Amino acid sequence: MKTDIILAGVGGQGILSIAAAIGSAALTNNLYLKQAETHGMSQRGGDVQSFLRLSDTPIYSDLIPMGGADLILSVEPMEALRYLPYLKPNGYVVTNTVPFINIPDYPEEQSVIAKIESLPHHVLIDADGIAREEVGNVRASNFVMLGAASPFIDIPFDYLAAGIEAIFNRKGQEVVDMNLKALHAGREFALRYAAGK
Repeated sequence: MKTDIILAGVGGQGILSIAAAIGSAALTNNLYLKQAETHGMSQRGGDVQSFLRLSDTPIYSDLIPMGGADLILSVEPMEALRYLPYLKPNGYVVTNTVPFINIPDYPEEQSVIAKIESLPHHVLIDADGIAREEVGNVRASNFVMLGAASPFIDIPFDYLAAGIEAIFNRKGQEVVDMNLKALHAGREFALRYAAGK
């Protein structure tokens, strides 16, 4: 088993919390894990990405080669496009449809979405809307995204849920429950989305 994941987004969107939850789940599942992160002006809305490499055998590099990613999980649609050269031909892109417009020349939103829709394997999800309506807190949208990507991550879903519990336990059960609700909502959406294809 080997899964190479690129997490992409903008500072403040919870990318590193997603990485922490997946990392905890992988270690609990006795998998090897390598991680490399880049924080580009993350406090000011700059791009943030994390390479996560999971395997049941030792991993010798923390970098994912071009054309080597099984999954791009992006909490912002344009950031998904930035990493397409890394995607395997049969890889999945799971992205939030809500843009974070942090540059004056942000591309036309429909063209960004159309490019993602042209890919053979993708899930487009309004994670902000689902977090607001089903969870009651738009800040949980990052875990809606993790839930939407969970069918394409080779870790049992219960381990991902346990990863969320592990990283948020110190913040109290209410925070844990909110993020678990977001995780489940995202997964349910992705399973319906895949079934409708």
